[in-house]
Amino acid sequence: MELNVIGAKPVSVSEAVFGKEFREDLVHQVVVAYRNAGRAGTKAQKSRSDLSGTTKKFKKQKGGGARHGDFRAPIFVGGGVTFAARPRSFAQKVNRKMFRGAMVSILSELNRQGRISVVESFGIEQPKTKQMVAKLAELKAEGRVVLVAENAPEALYLAARNVPYLHVVDVAALDPVSLVGADKIVMTVESLKRIEEWLA
Repeated sequence: MELNVIGAKPVSVSEAVFGKEFREDLVHQVVVAYRNAGRAGTKAQKSRSDLSGTTKKFKKQKGGGARHGDFRAPIFVGGGVTFAARPRSFAQKVNRKMFRGAMVSILSELNRQGRISVVESFGIEQPKTKQMVAKLAELKAEGRVVLVAENAPEALYLAARNVPYLHVVDVAALDPVSLVGADKIVMTVESLKRIEEWLA
């Protein structure tokens, strides 16, 4: 299959990467796992056994109303938490085949929806936000935009850093969450070939 390149002749790409059917179940699993991997999981609370203080029974068992043991019980202010949270890992296992399959599925669906644009190069040689805004307007890229540029000059990153909802990444930094949430993906032909080598 072929993808149109803005201002140049179309480029041939593998249908195994940009023409697969959409696997919603696989994409959902990989996206959830990717987001969970970014969670710190450091939440912690103290149960009654973690608190300092005496465990002496502060009142007699009978004749004083409710029966109590010590003030560290969860029913008292300053007592322990009943089911105290502990630090935990939210990581989910996703093997390489699943991850690559999800990326192929996402790219194929983006291509079907016309949300992928290909250019020879971005042509940003100076770190000027004005140039980047003009380039995006020329490419009709609006909303959340991801620029995929392999071996991009520093000027491209500097020109893009002050534009809201615009991210510049290389192929190695592509992730399913950014792709799913993007309104437009703009990539260079070089990046396209690297993605094809990676996922084919």
